[in-house]
Amino acid sequence: MARDPRYDILFEPVKIGPVTARNRFYQVPHCTGMGYVRPRTLAAMRGVKAEGGWAVVNTEYNSIHPTSDDLPHPSASLWDDSDVRAHSLMTDAVHEFGSLAGAELWYGGARSANMMTRLVSMDVKAMPNTAGKPFSTRAMDKEDIKTFRRWHRRAALRAKEAGFDVVYVYATHGYLLSNFLNPRVNYRGDEYGGCLENRVRLIRELIEETKDAVGDRCGVAVRFSADEEIGEDGHPIFGERREMFEMLAELPDLWDINIANYSVEMGVSRFTKEATLEPYMEWVKSKTTKPVVTVGRFTSPDTMVSQVKRGITDFIGAARPSIADPFLPKKIEEGRLEDIRECIGCNICYSGDSIGVPIRCTQNPTMGEEWRRGWHPEFAQETPEDGSVLIVGSGPAGLEAARALGKRGYQVMLAEAGREIGGRVTREASLPGMSEYIRVRDYREQALKNMLNVQIFRDSKMTAQDVFDTEVDHVCIATGSTWRRECFDDESFYSIAEGDAFARVFTPDDIMNGKMPDGPTLIFDQDNYYMAGVIAERVRQDGHEVSYATEADSVSSWAGNTSERWRVRTHMTKLGIKIETAQSLTHFDGQAATLECAYGGGEKQLQVTNVVLVTSRAPNDALYHEILEHADGSPLPFTLTRIGDAEAPAIIAAAVYSGHRYARELDTEVDVDVPLMHDRVDVGAQPGTVAPARWK
Repeated sequence: MARDPRYDILFEPVKIGPVTARNRFYQVPHCTGMGYVRPRTLAAMRGVKAEGGWAVVNTEYNSIHPTSDDLPHPSASLWDDSDVRAHSLMTDAVHEFGSLAGAELWYGGARSANMMTRLVSMDVKAMPNTAGKPFSTRAMDKEDIKTFRRWHRRAALRAKEAGFDVVYVYATHGYLLSNFLNPRVNYRGDEYGGCLENRVRLIRELIEETKDAVGDRCGVAVRFSADEEIGEDGHPIFGERREMFEMLAELPDLWDINIANYSVEMGVSRFTKEATLEPYMEWVKSKTTKPVVTVGRFTSPDTMVSQVKRGITDFIGAARPSIADPFLPKKIEEGRLEDIRECIGCNICYSGDSIGVPIRCTQNPTMGEEWRRGWHPEFAQETPEDGSVLIVGSGPAGLEAARALGKRGYQVMLAEAGREIGGRVTREASLPGMSEYIRVRDYREQALKNMLNVQIFRDSKMTAQDVFDTEVDHVCIATGSTWRRECFDDESFYSIAEGDAFARVFTPDDIMNGKMPDGPTLIFDQDNYYMAGVIAERVRQDGHEVSYATEADSVSSWAGNTSERWRVRTHMTKLGIKIETAQSLTHFDGQAATLECAYGGGEKQLQVTNVVLVTSRAPNDALYHEILEHADGSPLPFTLTRIGDAEAPAIIAAAVYSGHRYARELDTEVDVDVPLMHDRVDVGAQPGTVAPARWK
């Protein structure tokens, strides 16, 4: 299929100093939870993006020296020759497909506690660790600044040696260089502090020195914040940023522009929509002749074209959309817009970096598995047999299993008990701010429409006998889960009410089914992710007084890993929702809920007539057990597997992954004792390849 001419502008080459990007698709630096710890995993993942059409593929930030150590976040590094060799795996993988590889040079300053190296970090002044660790920095003197500049130059030279084509000066996100720019931090009395010209001096020197070191072959980029802070209602406060930018505007080969507030720059879709950075970006290109890249969770090619034509940006910068669909550029180029796996903005990818593990993706279950399992996002081995599969349940696990099995060539029957497919994502997408989650369903439903070997049967609640009557080769139970109407105390489940009061205890399933409380309501959160917050908002929309309580010390505590926790609390406060943290729910009598302080501080009563328990979910696995009972000890005439929430309730990404894995491994011998490759330094072994096999 030919490319729509409307999108031709997206495929124009753009020069970045001495190198040229083959199109305008630019994967900005983003963390992966892989870094220097898993170089083969990282290289294969970045290589797939280059294969998918991203013209520039960057690493995550690279520590330039052991005094900037970010563990437990395993970021990349450029300390020595071993790093050069590790990065060469990535640059080779990216260059294979004609793309440019970029490296972002990083020094954390007060944001790095150096938990691994145990070295003291330096910053513009002596200050406490700004990531909450019980350490402080030492103030850099002028000799330290000279030393730092040498480290930065050497890291740039190592990047060049490793094969990188773009090298970054990283001057934002609260790290060392941004602190030199910040007048509230930098009040040094020497030529590197005080007035604006002095505060910009170090960044100017680093740009000039990096160009001198590697500019003959590498483009030099600067990552810079367009605003100083986020003001009331999200409006930008620019402060001195325009003046700073104008002083440096023509020095680098490319500007990578973001904003001061990371939870807006990379906000979840509940609060932040596509192209949301445009108000912050409007002035940038008028101040420089150099190409500019910015982000905005771009998934619509029309939005991309608009951004370029109106002079907002030259490159379509992306982290999350490139994770959700590494082949997004190629699909636009080939006129296959309906095949794009659009990012849903859940930030489950970012949670991996938050806890120091390889990233995963709700939409793309192959993310992070390119090397260790040999999974490709677009290709899978065709089935060696003419097999048939019955999938019971059309939630995210069942839909993904059907899609992946159908693509492999299996004859698939997908049985859904109701009229609507999608399971939990269809239901959750109806909640406030959650509409983009429906993309999990829509992408897979669209794919299934084009597969003649996949049949969807709606209003088809299956019994064990029905399953046997299908006479298929394989049966997959994907019947999801149900929210519990009880709490959990780390050992056992317990009920908080009895009698008439129990009828006033609701679950998220009730709310999503339209069964709403009437009157003052307590939302009790043991899930600690997004669900309690959106349920509280939904009940508040009906005009009821709402309170929120959790045993954790903060609202939606796990959502801190997805950069939304403080946004959730701020939003709840604006809605007038009362918040109680560090409180257990012990009893509800229909008129009041009894809370007990998690730290032994006694009880309190909340005058509420309803409680919504957002606690945990139970697998809907009755059919699985009925099938086993129906067989009555005889061998089953088909393979039988549970997937997704029906096996173990978890996040949507886990359900999608479970369905995909089932499809990949259905006819494959898998060693359950050694199910995947372990990417690590194998002492004494020869270096392995980037991927176990090329995909055909």
